[in-house]
Amino acid sequence: MADILEIKNLTKIYGQGKENLCVLENANLTVARGTFVVLLGPSGSGKSTLLNLIGMLDTATSGEILLEGKDITKIKSETKRSALRLKKIGFVFQFDGLLPEFNLLENAAMPGLMRGKNETRRAQNLLDQLGVGSMSHKMPADLSGGEKQRAAIARALCNKPDLLLADEPTGNLDAARKEQVFKDFATLA
Repeated sequence: MADILEIKNLTKIYGQGKENLCVLENANLTVARGTFVVLLGPSGSGKSTLLNLIGMLDTATSGEILLEGKDITKIKSETKRSALRLKKIGFVFQFDGLLPEFNLLENAAMPGLMRGKNETRRAQNLLDQLGVGSMSHKMPADLSGGEKQRAAIARALCNKPDLLLADEPTGNLDAARKEQVFKDFATLA
């Protein structure tokens, strides 16, 4: 099985006035396609920073991030970075990030619309798989945290990304909902 992701000697240093804060130092990681990887560590250990670097939401101080063998740290154009994110990477964050003016189905189908494709049928199928398909007409404000988070997972998967990044996707959920989200991830992996 080919590697989807390889990180080589990745370092991220943030400048803080006269002092620098090294959040990651020479990090290395290889992830095979189709695997499910969980990063564990205390708050402040660099997990979110690593995910932001992989997702091209931030830039590394040094090192390489190979996505399907291509070093994405060399992509400097934000337009190209955005296009690659939209095509290859799905994101699920601690907060669902659903757009309040759109219903669940519209939110889930949004990545397709951003690529000029009507992915309504795929979005509805994903919502159905995640157990919130019957609520597709509802607005985010009318849903529980768990329902919104499952819709956010559907949105992240709408474009069939090669890589799904989830940063504390269950941080705001109760124990039962946390377990359900991880079961959803395992099923969809």
